Amino acid sequence: MTPPELLALRSPAAVRARCHQVLDHVLAGRSPHFTVDEAALDKVADYVSEVTRLAYPGLDIPYHSRWRHFDAGGVDRWAPIGGQIRADLAETARTMIDVAVVSVLLDAGAGDAWRYREAETGLTVTRSEGLAVASLRMFEAGGFSSDPQHPLRVDATALLQIDAATLGRFFQVSDANPLVGLEGRAELLVRLGKALAARPDLFGGTVGGAPARPGGLFDALAPQAKVGRLRAAQILELLLDGLSPIWPSGLSVDGFSLGDAGRHPAITVPDRSNGIVPFHKLSQWLTYSLLEPFEAAGLAVVDLDEMTALPEYRNGGLLVDLGAIVPRAPLDPAQKFPVSSELVVEWRALTVALLDRLAGLVRERLELDASQFPLAKMLQGGTWSAGRRIAAEKRPPAGGPPISIDADGTVF
Repeated sequence: MTPPELLALRSPAAVRARCHQVLDHVLAGRSPHFTVDEAALDKVADYVSEVTRLAYPGLDIPYHSRWRHFDAGGVDRWAPIGGQIRADLAETARTMIDVAVVSVLLDAGAGDAWRYREAETGLTVTRSEGLAVASLRMFEAGGFSSDPQHPLRVDATALLQIDAATLGRFFQVSDANPLVGLEGRAELLVRLGKALAARPDLFGGTVGGAPARPGGLFDALAPQAKVGRLRAAQILELLLDGLSPIWPSGLSVDGFSLGDAGRHPAITVPDRSNGIVPFHKLSQWLTYSLLEPFEAAGLAVVDLDEMTALPEYRNGGLLVDLGAIVPRAPLDPAQKFPVSSELVVEWRALTVALLDRLAGLVRERLELDASQFPLAKMLQGGTWSAGRRIAAEKRPPAGGPPISIDADGTVF
């Protein structure tokens, strides 16, 4: 039987609580890696507010989700694809969940060199937007479906057949156009296929019938909605349950997979969760990206701020570049730190905790309250775009992060 203290780490509450413990540790001067300049948060809030108002002058800010990236270059790519579904609201939601899941799982950093040239528009897109467009076009072409009669679907049978060569073909990868972590991405999709097939209670699928698919989450979660309202944390916790086996570099304790988590000495508890800081970055990003599919089916997703900010290099880089997180020693851009290193774990934890503090400051400047401007909108408005902008200003032309990560294509 899994110890309850390990199960408890699969929650946004655990992410928030333990990241704030790391912040307290750093503020107490105990870290060999960073200090925190709390006064610099005002500067960060000014910058984020400016970026938000420039992007959304009327403050009609959408959620930070994969659906924003599908519109790269101002092109509405989903509408013509969604128009082909011709199904009821539930099936529309299942299809939207299908594409969001695979696209988010393929969203780890692409590297500076990779480009995707979209034949349909002639646009060339890079980084997260490029990965989004490439994955959506692969979905449209039936690349994630095992049934040619139902190409607009993602199913376990098809995912189990995907390899690096197949993914590389759809993503236009070549020696001249390398994609960071191509093998890791393909392996992640295969593991996703295995996870889907292993949990018919969550993802559907029957022997001899329709295969399991990510969209089965809709049927697992919709009955849990009370008066048409579903908590965001319910979506995340189900994802962490169903998809925990897919993370190749995830942390495990006594055979129990914790997924995206790291170790840090700030966490001292007398049980098997000692030293562990959970993050669940891609799973939280996926949860944010599933808000619109559930809402498309008429369900309201509530309590968004039970979720946390995303501990990735745009949000974290913003805090370093504007002086809120201060490295104790100069950072060598040529040095790459492993995702599991104490320095990176601490940087990510500080990102989560400090963005909690930043949210109130940005809300004051925009004159919005938490219900109008949850974290899901601050990230979009917002910190992610601000992190990209300041990185481009400080490290042109590529605008890479201030701390280099040795990534495998499955976390960042």
